[in-house]
Amino acid sequence: MTVAGIWRAYQALMVKKPWTVQIITAGSLMGVGDIISQQLVERRGLTKHSIRRTTKMMSMGFFFVGPVVGGWYRVLDRFVIGMTKSTALKKMLMDQVCFAPCFLGAFLGIYGALNGLTVDENLVKLKRDYMDALISNYYLWPAVQIANFYFIPLHHRLAVVQIVAVAWNSYLSWKANKM
Repeated sequence: MTVAGIWRAYQALMVKKPWTVQIITAGSLMGVGDIISQQLVERRGLTKHSIRRTTKMMSMGFFFVGPVVGGWYRVLDRFVIGMTKSTALKKMLMDQVCFAPCFLGAFLGIYGALNGLTVDENLVKLKRDYMDALISNYYLWPAVQIANFYFIPLHHRLAVVQIVAVAWNSYLSWKANKM
């Protein structure tokens, strides 16, 4: 099957089951981000690759990132209507000022719990890593989100973000698993 054929099949599925496809896309690409983190950033090699960790990251995509981010985009589109430059800027500001700080804290906290950290250990880790991750977020996501909110239709936004997020997910996986 060609790339164009895969894209057509994806589009057809997106029309039939947009929510399901978005969630599966988020989980799958979060798994890819973890694989990149383990293999290219941490250089673990295939023998030391943690399938369990990749599975956790995918689970975060399927059960947390996909539903929460996909739902957020729907709420944002109802709250700030349109696709002008001005509305794209408003959406980006709401996304980065209101949503991103909460989402990032929740992500790191949930992932810490999945890694077996106690509440106290998780709080220490959040205090250590949160601001660094949030600042890193602000280097990447405002520009991506302005383009996303201006050019991309709602049903493709989560996929676009998750494609860009392969690199971000590699960073988050490294940050979330750094003890």
